[in-house]
Amino acid sequence: MATVTHVCTLDYIAKMLGEDPELLKAIVYNDDNLTYGSIISVYTGPDDTVTALTDDGIDELKDMLRDARITTETWHAFLDDFVDDAELVARIKAQSPR
Repeated sequence: MATVTHVCTLDYIAKMLGEDPELLKAIVYNDDNLTYGSIISVYTGPDDTVTALTDDGIDELKDMLRDARITTETWHAFLDDFVDDAELVARIKAQSPR
């Protein structure tokens, strides 16, 4: 494994990928969804953190989203399986498919 020299915050990744930041946060909330070490917690204060991903984590997330969007059915199943927020799932499903 290469040495990590930088990470990107989820908000920045969402902008890069054109994704909903809440969706990305919901996916990486369960750290089992990406390879160990791909999700980084950056402490910005005693009780404040920002979640960031390594380049490998970004690639995994992009691949995961690409594979999930093969069909509307696979996308909806992905949302149901990976996102634990019913309102967010309903909002994302209501958006036009990519």
